[in-house]
Amino acid sequence: MAQKPMKKPAKAETSTTGHSWDGIEELNNPLPRWWLYTFYACIVWAVIYSVFYPAWPGIKAATPGLLGFSTRALVVEEIAAVDAKLAPINNKLASVELAAIADDAELQGYAISAGAAVFRANCSQCHGSGAAGAKGYPNLLDNDWLWGGDIEAIHYTVTHGIRNANSDEARVSQMPAFGRDELLERPQIEAVVNYVMSLSGAAQDATRVEEGAVVFAENCASCHGEAAEGNRDLGAPALADAIWLYGGDYATLMDTVINARGGVMPAQSETYRSAQGLSEYEIRAVATYVHSLGGGE
Repeated sequence: MAQKPMKKPAKAETSTTGHSWDGIEELNNPLPRWWLYTFYACIVWAVIYSVFYPAWPGIKAATPGLLGFSTRALVVEEIAAVDAKLAPINNKLASVELAAIADDAELQGYAISAGAAVFRANCSQCHGSGAAGAKGYPNLLDNDWLWGGDIEAIHYTVTHGIRNANSDEARVSQMPAFGRDELLERPQIEAVVNYVMSLSGAAQDATRVEEGAVVFAENCASCHGEAAEGNRDLGAPALADAIWLYGGDYATLMDTVINARGGVMPAQSETYRSAQGLSEYEIRAVATYVHSLGGGE
């Protein structure tokens, strides 16, 4: 006797969401239980976390949580621990004679390493990450220094800055605005610019060089020197070495003589900048670092 074929069990009717695209209906299948349990567990975990840990933002600060945990406090503790560990060598760096730093290999190595970090955080914005400078910002890699390149001079410059209002001991010099203040007439300015260009290259108009030399001797040599060698006591740059802070082309030099220049460097010491300033050991570290770059004297 032949057996009857078994019938497949009828599928349970599944409701739909009511959405249909191109004849395809979207079924309303229940979510897997494991997925739902995981989802509910995440909700419970989030509620517990928000109760015990900082979570909800407020007007001035986030809710502290029952445990009072703070990543900021953790960072402060870690910084304090590092500072305590480095305190002996930092105190030594802050108190030793500047010239004696180079005599202690360990201290100098530490100063250069720490100074590089200080430089990147506080000086690279103007002088560049590699200390090569930019237009209006001195290159610290060469041996051309406006105020001197030995470590004492660098330390003083970093501490007090240049032409800033914070320190009464800031380095100060002022170039006259020969054109703007009508100290020289236009032909005289053109002549002296051609003379200055001739000292380190070619003048734009060689016929004006001799006339410009007279103007220079009468109006510029008192600061820049008779041979345009510069004067570090006054922060007056040398004009015969083809090194230019703002540019040595004709148009730029005309603008310099007409309107003068007066760049400003902030005083970096915490004495003048409160919490944002550098401590004495940090200033000595960055001075040592800059001095080691190749241009230090």
